[in-house]
Amino acid sequence: MNLLDQNSGWLGLPSEANWEIETDESELNPFIRHRKLLWSYDLANTNGLTDEDFVNLVRDLDEEVSQIAKVGFRETPLVYLSALSEAIGQNGGIWAKNETVNVGGSHKARHLFGLALHLEIKEVPKNKPLTIASCGNAALAASIIAKAAKRPLTVNVPTWAETSLLDELSNNGAQIQICERRDGESGDPCILRFRELLDEGALPFGCQATENIWTIDGGKTLGFELSDQFRKTNLEPDRLLVQVGGGALASSAMQALTEANELGVLKTRPSLNTVQAEGCSPLLLAFNQITASDNYSESISEAISNPLKYMKPWENPSSIATGILDDITYDWIPLVWDMLMGSRPGGPLNASEEDIISAKNLIDMHTDISASATGTAGLAGLLAGKKDDCISSEDSIVILLTGIERDF
Repeated sequence: MNLLDQNSGWLGLPSEANWEIETDESELNPFIRHRKLLWSYDLANTNGLTDEDFVNLVRDLDEEVSQIAKVGFRETPLVYLSALSEAIGQNGGIWAKNETVNVGGSHKARHLFGLALHLEIKEVPKNKPLTIASCGNAALAASIIAKAAKRPLTVNVPTWAETSLLDELSNNGAQIQICERRDGESGDPCILRFRELLDEGALPFGCQATENIWTIDGGKTLGFELSDQFRKTNLEPDRLLVQVGGGALASSAMQALTEANELGVLKTRPSLNTVQAEGCSPLLLAFNQITASDNYSESISEAISNPLKYMKPWENPSSIATGILDDITYDWIPLVWDMLMGSRPGGPLNASEEDIISAKNLIDMHTDISASATGTAGLAGLLAGKKDDCISSEDSIVILLTGIERDF
């Protein structure tokens, strides 16, 4: 029994949702193809929009995105990595969902496009300010989608943010707030400035479901695509390995796969293994604290009402996989619940820096995909799991290559 609801990070499906996907196989926009599973579509129906109205809204906004990013939203490929599978002796095979070809070079834009659709359907005034705390792919994606939607955006960045990122954000019209630590402050100053702007009336426009649950709506398109790709190829993978920073990517994908299984689209869904770096593993600590209890359900229920008892900020995060160095895993409760009590329990994996470097090099050597160390960190989890004998060489594995190699 699922203990979670939207207040604890589990978005769920609208009451009228169904897997009636676009019958035209040439339609590759995930927000159109899987629209009848999205809350933005449900909201559109509630507000009196027709199916055609919603499709036209998606197409118009996507066209604006294409003008800025030189690519719009399309189904991203699931590819079999035969050379890599052979190189590391993974007899069950490794498949990769390649998000480096997505808008902005990562999966982040899926979340932000989903948020933008909600704003458009709710007819939120165009001058209502948006804000995000990020110094990487999420910031870039937010600036692209905000510009496409013609909405003002403030990006809260640390003092060490790369100039190349700041230039791209400025080119997309975003206002940049460089966040220095103030005397007597504790915690991430970017998050503190972000929350100050929320208090002043700005809307959260990022990839943390704890700040805006609808970010899961767009993120789930990745999991819906995976489900469709599994179904079409009769693939029933044993494990999905997902790198975790804030946690919304893993939560979105896992929820979508669970729903595809419950709707009968998939006979089974893979177990979830989350992956963090040894230099920043707050999810692992929270998971271990839950598993040390006598009653998982009671502990998770307690975590819902008092998350800070279990999720502690990690001190001095460090790794070359900089995109997963969130000192807190914000969307952690659905992940722990699924890995302990879901239909196919899994568990967290902890990758050494050696594993993270090796994973990046292996992708470079055995594929033609240019992915960052963050983007390849799911593979690092596989390397770690094989060393610890918690993943068999006979397991079939799916990883997510989530971010293109770049200067920030």
